[in-house]
Amino acid sequence: MLSRSFLPESQQSQILAYSPMFHARLFGESQKYYDQHFQPTPLESDVPFLDGNPALDRPFFVQFCANEPQTLLAAAQRATPYCDAVDLNLGCPQGIAKKGHYGSFLQEDQELIHQLIKTLHENLDIPVTAKIRILDTKEATLKYAQNVLSAGASILTVHGRLRDQKGHLTGLADWKMIRYLRDNLPPETVIFANGNILQYEDLEECLAATGADGVMSAEGNLSNPGIFAPPPPPGEEPRGYWRGKDGKGGWRVDEVFRRYLDILHRHVLGVEPPARRPLFIPGDDTAWLEEPILLPGQDGSELKPKKRRTDAAKENPALLAANFIGMQPHLFHLLRHFVSRHTDVRNALARARLGDLAMYEAISGMVEKKTAEGLLEYEKTDGKSVEPATEPTQEEIDDPESSARAVRDCRRPWWVVQPIIRPLPKEAMAKGAIQMSKKERQRVAAEMAEKEQGKSKKRSRDDVEAAETVAAAEELQQTTSYPTSPLVSG
Repeated sequence: MLSRSFLPESQQSQILAYSPMFHARLFGESQKYYDQHFQPTPLESDVPFLDGNPALDRPFFVQFCANEPQTLLAAAQRATPYCDAVDLNLGCPQGIAKKGHYGSFLQEDQELIHQLIKTLHENLDIPVTAKIRILDTKEATLKYAQNVLSAGASILTVHGRLRDQKGHLTGLADWKMIRYLRDNLPPETVIFANGNILQYEDLEECLAATGADGVMSAEGNLSNPGIFAPPPPPGEEPRGYWRGKDGKGGWRVDEVFRRYLDILHRHVLGVEPPARRPLFIPGDDTAWLEEPILLPGQDGSELKPKKRRTDAAKENPALLAANFIGMQPHLFHLLRHFVSRHTDVRNALARARLGDLAMYEAISGMVEKKTAEGLLEYEKTDGKSVEPATEPTQEEIDDPESSARAVRDCRRPWWVVQPIIRPLPKEAMAKGAIQMSKKERQRVAAEMAEKEQGKSKKRSRDDVEAAETVAAAEELQQTTSYPTSPLVSG
């Protein structure tokens, strides 16, 4: 809903939303898990509420991880009335997926994958889709994709990274591999491309490079919920959209924070948001900046200690739902660049209690005030207040193993939502953020030894060839009768 809010109402259905990845067994068997993670209707009611609400949240796919066909089917049948398709996530690379034997850790068991998808295809009234990661070779990846499609998947989402590409080893997604699938699968196959989507401009670039029918974004969308909306034309920016002197722009964090809270007030709590002043832009009255922003507990009210989720749920069971549980981590992600500069906002966000919208409204006020101050400083210094201390060299920008180009292209002031760009593996290794395992060190040492041995053999061959050349030259000198002359070469 937050991402769709950046598009005109007539275009909002162009965004397909996926649920978080649900654990199929728990979703099907545990009412507590279901209620905490999925809210198609209010508790003890059949009225459409949030997830899959035809008026608010369509198109909508529900995504599962699973390793047992009938368990997956039972979970999918429970979700079917509230979604447009059921998706099997075969891309999760995390350790918990390895421990539970699901996600990308099923890719060695192609028969099981086929059976999981086929079971849904034959028993559900809505389409089945699947998301995969690429394998080591294009031939193996093509065979994998064909297996998924032959089982009955209607849409194939391809994350262009290997299973091991995660964390500091994430690196770049391979769009060429997705293009290979596009060129070698039947033309009617619907393919979504996933990976390397940092900003709006990447969408068209990805579609052109891969030939895909759509683009999926996960982390990029978390960092910038407006990533799927085209930027407003220059001169037509609303207050919540900032454009710098260099022409680059983006949605302001205070604008996105407000939209987030408005959705919770209207659609979760069923009340209108509190009255707020228009977002500040330079030229507005600044008297309000002198007013202190008091967090709950600083304004004379009692500051309640932060409680564990289970304790908070005993006071109000409705709080223990995905809309509130995911709020704090999502805001930390959204404000990553902002709170790295303003640690008081980070500390306030860390103290926020589950579902305490009064606290979040106060934090939103802090964000608005600091954004206003940042905008004024930007104008006062003619943009120099946000200039980087150093610029990357052209060599760094052109280096395919460097993130310098992405950092330069995506960099915005801290008051603008923007992607979190990880260092590429080579950079992370140089900074000590990652270290090779003992097994990896042994592999690299063996490769280096093999290369050195190859060089040694080459030197031996070169020595033999050189000796043979000298011998041939001596023999030539002995068998010719030309007189010594500087014009004659032996």
